[in-house]
Amino acid sequence: MRNSQLCGHEGVKSWVKEMIQLCRPDHVHFCDGSDGEMKELCDLMVAKGTFIPLNPNKRPNSYLARSHPNDVARVEDRTFICSEKQSDAGPTNNWADPDKMKALLTQRFNGSMQGRTMYVLAFSMGPTGSPLAHIGVQVTDSPYVVYSMNIMTRMGKPVWDQLKSDQPFVHCLHSVGMPLSAQVKDVPWSCNTEKYIVHFPQTQTIWSFGSGYGGNALVGKKSFALRLASVMGRDQHWMAEHMLILGMTNPKGEKKYITAAFPSGCGKTNLAMLNSTLPGWKFETVGDDIAWMKYDKNGILRAINPEAGFFGIASGTSYASNPNAMLSIQSNTIFTNVALTDDGDVWWEGMTEEPPEHLVDWLGQDWYRGSPNKAAHPNSRFTVPASQCPIIDNAWESPEGVPISAILFGGRRTSTVPLVCESYSWNHGVLLGASMSSETTAAASGEVGHLRHDPFAMLPFCGYNMGDYFNHWTEMGKEGGKQSLPKIYYVNWFRKNGQGQWLWPGFGENSRVLEWIFNRIDNKAEAVDKCIGWLPTPKALNMSSLSITPKAIDELLDVDKAAWANEVKETEKYLSQFEKLPKSLTEELDQLKNRLS
Repeated sequence: MRNSQLCGHEGVKSWVKEMIQLCRPDHVHFCDGSDGEMKELCDLMVAKGTFIPLNPNKRPNSYLARSHPNDVARVEDRTFICSEKQSDAGPTNNWADPDKMKALLTQRFNGSMQGRTMYVLAFSMGPTGSPLAHIGVQVTDSPYVVYSMNIMTRMGKPVWDQLKSDQPFVHCLHSVGMPLSAQVKDVPWSCNTEKYIVHFPQTQTIWSFGSGYGGNALVGKKSFALRLASVMGRDQHWMAEHMLILGMTNPKGEKKYITAAFPSGCGKTNLAMLNSTLPGWKFETVGDDIAWMKYDKNGILRAINPEAGFFGIASGTSYASNPNAMLSIQSNTIFTNVALTDDGDVWWEGMTEEPPEHLVDWLGQDWYRGSPNKAAHPNSRFTVPASQCPIIDNAWESPEGVPISAILFGGRRTSTVPLVCESYSWNHGVLLGASMSSETTAAASGEVGHLRHDPFAMLPFCGYNMGDYFNHWTEMGKEGGKQSLPKIYYVNWFRKNGQGQWLWPGFGENSRVLEWIFNRIDNKAEAVDKCIGWLPTPKALNMSSLSITPKAIDELLDVDKAAWANEVKETEKYLSQFEKLPKSLTEELDQLKNRLS
């Protein structure tokens, strides 16, 4: 049992002993997170074929991994919330009886690590030692997971040092589900055709079986940081949200922080790493995906990024769409399911206007320009330390977190929803978050343009009943200091005119909307009441040096009452599935109907 002296926590020792008896690994290794240990893991994965070293002159200390074709994304249909009561999971989660599920998974994990090494890693979600951080211990038989968790979390000896008492920790068990024997030889990417990602909120336990990929296996990502943490936040009076955190500094040097929630495909990563088009403005990244927020003793809502790295979608990322992401991944990066160039670098669709003449695709096959097949998988990923982002905020690892002045919600809507809208109150803002929806695109299955609801961008990630979740948001509004409660906004970069053309240029130009929000926080920007909330007057938006017509601005800020009446009906219909809907939300809906009539 290598490095076992790292662990001085009796609860961890006892639990790991149980997991060893269950999974029966050949070796056990307690991870210290050191550079030497990571090099050893890299060498092991290169020898096995899991990692392909990239050209060190082009992409130093970086590797390409190719997963199995049946292990390429989150498996939401195999993701379960095993609360004691089914009603606690609510209508949007897959529920299973915790005792029955544990019995079933015990059979799956029985001997699952035979022929392999069990790695035991202690990790902190949030800066080590922060009062907002929480600790987990994961056992896994995947060196790819260990290496990735070392990037995505604070992992190793400093965390073990904190766990010498009886401090609580989240129990995380993971196996790729492919025991080795004389008849079964290892392969570059090990996994099982059967997969389970299971959460036991009452015991703060995560069991993940069969997948080696992404959020299925890196349990700190969605499983801990959102599904379990949302339950912990509800019980302990804080919030675990699927939100970016962004610092904004105006030309006078005044700084404010915002969080923002967007469903997939709505520009979240691009906003998190915004390149401003406004002179004198500076935007800095605290986090690109998850925010943990809690009130301090003065009633100010503070946020930390619980992660230490970015696990970003590669496809579509380019110097045109997100230059700061491209600069972040120049070294020390794992690329998964992208294409390999002839000179030992990486490529994916959207990275350049023209693809190279020849590539080796994500399946390891020769690929030539003009091929109908994708060279990179659409869910191809990069895993990179957040500290490498050129606009990382100086306070991104602040133990006390950064003060939040505004919260943004948004979706992809080609009509009805204006460019930006400020809520009347905290509870009205909760309604905006609860009614978040996006129109499906050609990339999604089903009808194009169909509304897909995703409240707070948390639909796949809330670990309990969404009705209770909405109520938690209203309660959090009561707990903060009234003078310091963040203002809440809804933004929509995707509105089109009658000819189907985009009205707003988006990307860096979104800084103009953020400027208005920045000034509205202190009531220094003009706004007009449009029944659905406060909207900027056309003159309140800074349109200097932007080629956009007054007619387009009017369309971007138009509120069609008839269309909004239909919007309210659609929202009411969707929210009616939640038996535990808070009264404050139905009251806000009634008030909206009255204003529209």
